[in-house]
Amino acid sequence: MVVNLLRKVGLKPEHLTRYPHEFSGGQRQRISIARALILKPKVLVADEPVSALDVSIRAQILNLLVDLQKDFDLSYLFVSHDLSVIKYMCERVMVMYLGRILEVAPKNILFSNYQHPYTTALISAIPVPAVREKRQRVVLQGDVPNPSKPPSGCKFHTRCQYKFDLCEKEEPLLKNIGEGHSVACHLR
Repeated sequence: MVVNLLRKVGLKPEHLTRYPHEFSGGQRQRISIARALILKPKVLVADEPVSALDVSIRAQILNLLVDLQKDFDLSYLFVSHDLSVIKYMCERVMVMYLGRILEVAPKNILFSNYQHPYTTALISAIPVPAVREKRQRVVLQGDVPNPSKPPSGCKFHTRCQYKFDLCEKEEPLLKNIGEGHSVACHLR
């Protein structure tokens, strides 16, 4: 069973006799995936699974995860700060800040009709490969507040360029704005 799983994740049976320091970052990630799959889960939580990997290895691991999802009938809870990875891997996206949900939507809706100022900033940070296409970069001002002592009202108001008095006093509720798209922002 272990040998079959090693092959599934792109490793060879002789890798069983190697020491941990003999593996590359991509191989270590494959081992972590195999270790999780040996338990035959229905859901895998992947917390920044490719953030420390080189770009070419990152693509290999993401493609492996897509293939394994089909082969093992898996669901993923994928956590990442890289929205280009999220766009590739996820069907539904939840944007959070200081532990609060700010926006939730199906991927195609979120990336084409984002509504929260924080989501706007995150999407503006995605590199655009086309030379002619320019995206207005939104640079957030200020520091991230201390999560153990979050600000009152909207947790994002200390960095939001659109804040007004209500934002500092009252936390916005997550409201459905249609098509499975919800946003927590007083502007919306």
